[in-house]
Amino acid sequence: MTLVSIIIPCRNEERFIEQCLASVLSFELPSGVEIEVVVVDGMSTDRTPTIVNAVAAGDRRVKLLSNPGVLQSAGLNRGLREATGKWIMRLDAHCLYPRDYLKLCLQTAERTGADNVGGVVVTAPGADSYQARVVQALTTHPFGVGNSGFRLGAGEGPTDTVPYGFFDRRVFDRIGCFNELLVRAQDYEFNRRITASGGIVWRNPEIRVQYFNQPTLRGFLRKQTNSEAPYNVYMWYVAPYAFTWRHAITGLFTGGVVGGAALAVRHRRVRKLYGSVLMLYGVLAVAASVQQAARYRELKHVVCLPFGFAAFHLAHGRGILRGAARLATGTAPVQRRANPGLPTTSAGGRGD
Repeated sequence: MTLVSIIIPCRNEERFIEQCLASVLSFELPSGVEIEVVVVDGMSTDRTPTIVNAVAAGDRRVKLLSNPGVLQSAGLNRGLREATGKWIMRLDAHCLYPRDYLKLCLQTAERTGADNVGGVVVTAPGADSYQARVVQALTTHPFGVGNSGFRLGAGEGPTDTVPYGFFDRRVFDRIGCFNELLVRAQDYEFNRRITASGGIVWRNPEIRVQYFNQPTLRGFLRKQTNSEAPYNVYMWYVAPYAFTWRHAITGLFTGGVVGGAALAVRHRRVRKLYGSVLMLYGVLAVAASVQQAARYRELKHVVCLPFGFAAFHLAHGRGILRGAARLATGTAPVQRRANPGLPTTSAGGRGD
């Protein structure tokens, strides 16, 4: 019998955790495969633990653990210490999974021998509102997110990262667990650590997960500035092998917009170049907006998305610059916290 340990870190996910678990418990299991579902709660202040306990009372495969460290990376490592499976599936509470999700992950892992296997994200609005649909459109076009293959449905093969992941447990014993210095980007760093060590991360676009994005544009932009972008920079500090231009380009863009505006006031040639660059950006933003308006049948996107793209890129770029400034002044959280190291898992998985 082969056991797959499914680890779901969460905090304050009362809106999504029940339907997430329902989709997980409905997985189609290949012959000879069993699952255990380890939900690791980061000290939620809402009804998340109550909901998970209610599900666990009706299905012995589910168990709830507390994560006093609160952070997702700490929760993942707590789950790894408790998990006993030969395979580790790391999932997110903010998602729904199709019945064939586990089967496809297992088949792909066995076929490729990859250390981590995943698929692509199908981004859904986080609420029934136009703002939520704007966020969906911003994060599903190359102009918005660059060459993020798992968001844009790229083909099958080796890649830099995949959403969440289906791991051969031995990879954690070989290269360690998730980096607890990272509040965000711990999944990306771990995947890049796999490839830096000579391992393989494999994307199969047949493996699909439905992800619910931020419900408001304001919340989405605040997340980019305050957590997503700064932790990209902090990740490069603690793990230089994880650097990618896809994450850094918005910092250069925002710095160029601000610095170019200051120089354009005094220098005519700079003013012309600055105006040309902004005009090119505007043309690309409008073109992407028209494409998304046609894709989602949302005529308002033609008018609103160009401003949305600009706000997205400037917010992320501001976060990149903020993270770099904090590193330069020695005030970044990754510099002030003691490094807990990257311990390996202590419990061995069950064999076949």
